[in-house]
Amino acid sequence: MISKRAAAALVLTAFITGLLLSLAVRPPGAAAPVVAVAEEGEALRLRWRVPLSAPRSLPGSGETPIWLAQSIAAASRGAVTLQLYDPGEMVPAFSITDAVRDRKVEAGFTWLGYDQGKIPASPLFGATPFGLDPWAYIGWWHFGGGKELAEGIYGKIDIRPVFCGISGPETAGWFRAPVRSTADIEGLKIRFAGLGGEVMDRVGASVTMLPAAEIFQALETGVIDATEYSQPVTDQALGFNRIAKYNHYPGWHQPFSASHFVINLEVWQATAEADRALIETACMGSVARSLGLTESLQGPVVESFERIGVVANYLPEDLLRVLKATTDEVLNEQAAADADFEAVITSQREYQRSYQKWRRLAYLSKDFPSVPQAVEKTP
Repeated sequence: MISKRAAAALVLTAFITGLLLSLAVRPPGAAAPVVAVAEEGEALRLRWRVPLSAPRSLPGSGETPIWLAQSIAAASRGAVTLQLYDPGEMVPAFSITDAVRDRKVEAGFTWLGYDQGKIPASPLFGATPFGLDPWAYIGWWHFGGGKELAEGIYGKIDIRPVFCGISGPETAGWFRAPVRSTADIEGLKIRFAGLGGEVMDRVGASVTMLPAAEIFQALETGVIDATEYSQPVTDQALGFNRIAKYNHYPGWHQPFSASHFVINLEVWQATAEADRALIETACMGSVARSLGLTESLQGPVVESFERIGVVANYLPEDLLRVLKATTDEVLNEQAAADADFEAVITSQREYQRSYQKWRRLAYLSKDFPSVPQAVEKTP
């Protein structure tokens, strides 16, 4: 039995050690990370530093890693802790997987499309232009071979990706003037991400990549003429509607936006099986919650457009057909150049082809009931 004085000394030592460790990984003045403390009698098993590619302050996408960290802490009684860091506090927004690979941090939460310059197939795990619906992507990941493909590709750089969040289509972008044809895109300076950026570049735009925190200033000062980033609620929080009054749809370039919790492979393999199961289960819950949350947030924002002077337009079908044809060219060229890309896009296309047969039969047209009733045919 230790004395009260000895116990107090141990508690004080633990507190000081924790404080020093916190300062070692977080520069002075940076926002404090989310930290859960193990409950009395519960041994701390994992404490991972987790940099994020999107700020926690953003509605929708920013809320998902917070919920994940809180849920894992609650389920483990504080024994498994994720310390969250906004972009730039620890790691730049586009360098999450680099830091995880090099074991500068144990894990990260990111959009895998930011790895496009290093891993050609990576954007297909984050968003495929004219690709799967979000619920179809969930099916493809878990039951269509997506998980195995991602683990194989990212395993080559010592990373274990865990699918951990998803939202529906983004907007096609925010513009100062209406976009009606490729003539309105030619020469346009626009922030665009992923494979959609390559498509826009090919149809004449001047494309640049910027993290969330830098987009508004670039738009306000004229460094860029237009931008895409996320869904209406997130884009409005970033202030795009104050500068660019034409918000175009549909989100052809990102019909789904998937987020992943990426863990250093050695760290993952050294993690107890029960804790790996906890993380994977929490991520499955995070996928369902993030899709429901983000779908619930968009309607009120879109309803406010007329009041705040925003014009929401659907891109003309002729332009969408040009974008689709260009997308096919880009995807086919990438597939010819990289075997991993070919494997992933082939898998997604096969899944989408089969899924579309079900989707067309099972779901009402978005124009119903304005569409005339189809005449039933006899065999």
